[in-house]
Amino acid sequence: MSPLLKLAALICFVVVAQAGLSFPFPGQLSIPNTFPQLSACISESSFFSCENTTTISNTCCSPTPGGLVLQTQFWDTFTGLEKKGQLLPKNSWTIHGLWPDNCDGSFEQYCDLSRQFDPTPSPAILPDGTVVPPYTGPGVDTFIKAFGRDDLLEFMNNYWVSQGSPNANFWGHEFSKHATCTSTFDVACYGPHYRKHQDVVDFFDAVVRAYHQYPTFNMLATAGITPSNTTTYTLSQLQNAIKAQTGSIPFFGCTTNGTILSEVWYFSHVHGTEQFGSYKTVDSTTKSSCGATGIRYLERTHTSEREVR
Repeated sequence: MSPLLKLAALICFVVVAQAGLSFPFPGQLSIPNTFPQLSACISESSFFSCENTTTISNTCCSPTPGGLVLQTQFWDTFTGLEKKGQLLPKNSWTIHGLWPDNCDGSFEQYCDLSRQFDPTPSPAILPDGTVVPPYTGPGVDTFIKAFGRDDLLEFMNNYWVSQGSPNANFWGHEFSKHATCTSTFDVACYGPHYRKHQDVVDFFDAVVRAYHQYPTFNMLATAGITPSNTTTYTLSQLQNAIKAQTGSIPFFGCTTNGTILSEVWYFSHVHGTEQFGSYKTVDSTTKSSCGATGIRYLERTHTSEREVR
């Protein structure tokens, strides 16, 4: 081996060692698992969240109290950071997050400030007066890299795109505000061999899995609903198009006095954990902010999107 190759191999070994990874055999990196330790759930009762009739004894096995799970998406037409290469995926809505609403539709937020990675908390002060301090450490994208998950990071940069802020800041916000209130992502669920930020990467994986279940752009397009700067749609058209595919009516959000379509929330009960369980869609518990008619599903600025297939 040449001196240059030896140096490269040594640098690679040091980086891997510092990240806490290992080599299963010479020449191949080991990408560690990030899923929780759920062997105790095998003996637990099986049910959909928000449909249990007895108290959940092991909250690592089912999201509680946040058992009404929302997979949320945005339809943005620009990012504001195009010059930095932050572009939207063509012919696809983007990820907003995965939220643990309580079964009655209420919700908690920023439940564990020891896992607060949001540079700009919103709200900065919780209803009980607790101050959420801004995070000033390295971005959560570095957590993903430390676990060797370049595949996950690439997907997130393509489909979990922020408007007006770096993507990693947005991801940190979503984890801190929502995942810390989801019991199946509690640190205790990962067992005695928990590694720092394992829960963060696991949450991002779970969000991506849930997002794949709801291809909003395609579901609307199959019903003849596509972005247009001239055509308008009714709320019933949007709702019926999605209900025909999922069996339930999601929340559609609109801006500008209910006229500009901007977001969708899919409500579900989950059988098992939020990470790997089966999602059963249910009707939205939140009234749409869109008007009944005259809804505009605007085309994107061409310089704000890219082909990512």
